[in-house]
Amino acid sequence: MRIIDAHVHVFKNLQGFRGEGEMYPIGNGKGRWANGDIVEMIPAGLGDSSFTYETCRQLLQENGVEKAVILQGSYYGFANEYVAEAVREWPDMFVGAGTFDPMARYAERIYDRLTNELGFKIMKFETSSGGGFMSYHHPFDIGGIFLPIAKKCEANGQVMVMDIGSPGMESFQPEAVRKIAKECPALKVVVCHLLAPALKDRDTGIVEESLKMLALDNVWFDLSAVPFNVSPEKYPYPTGLHYINIAKEIAGADKLMWGTDIPSVLTANSYKQLTEYISEDNTFTEEEKEKIYYKNALEVYPFL
Repeated sequence: MRIIDAHVHVFKNLQGFRGEGEMYPIGNGKGRWANGDIVEMIPAGLGDSSFTYETCRQLLQENGVEKAVILQGSYYGFANEYVAEAVREWPDMFVGAGTFDPMARYAERIYDRLTNELGFKIMKFETSSGGGFMSYHHPFDIGGIFLPIAKKCEANGQVMVMDIGSPGMESFQPEAVRKIAKECPALKVVVCHLLAPALKDRDTGIVEESLKMLALDNVWFDLSAVPFNVSPEKYPYPTGLHYINIAKEIAGADKLMWGTDIPSVLTANSYKQLTEYISEDNTFTEEEKEKIYYKNALEVYPFL
């Protein structure tokens, strides 16, 4: 089976920033936020304070992955120049996204450079209260902030990727994503982590309600970190599979893209487990698996 990982991260140095402040690498794959919290970022053997695109490429090839989408966020730190370098070095393997804080003073100038000089055909924005813009900005209306950017992305033929966090967060605004998608019908919109539901969300109806809201022609979902978000549930992550099956029923298998969110998720699960929990599940047909693992990402993202 051909495979595309629709959600990976690479970085030359840990330089994250979020509500806990800036991250300082302390070795052995760990980082310390400015408030003193220590978190394991990179599993043993994959880097001390970096997860390079060379290491990422090797890991992907070892696991039979043909291509990957490099996305960015403030958890590891923005790395626009490095992601652009990765794509230039391995254009057959990687396609990459640019990112920036839309509330920065020179946001328009940054967007123009990322688009016209670095050549990004994807823009990714993590707005989540957990680790994105809303962790270090006061809560804001995602539609109000991002609709002007979405219109630019639409005009420039770019894909727009959004991580709005998990149910219960102030950043969880699926209605805003719906507004963006409806007002920019030619824009491809990808929502990360299948809306990032946890175990506690299984019987609340919030996942079903949000998926119905976003079941639109120009909206897709990546399945990265679904197993991580239902922790401490173990392989084969039955609640994660439950959410994916709901998404298949509501949005359709055509709208789902498999991905991992490496490297930090590998501190809890192996790449093999993250790959096989869907492929080994008999609720998906072979045709559906082919779409989820490969064809849908090939349709959405601008691979060579």
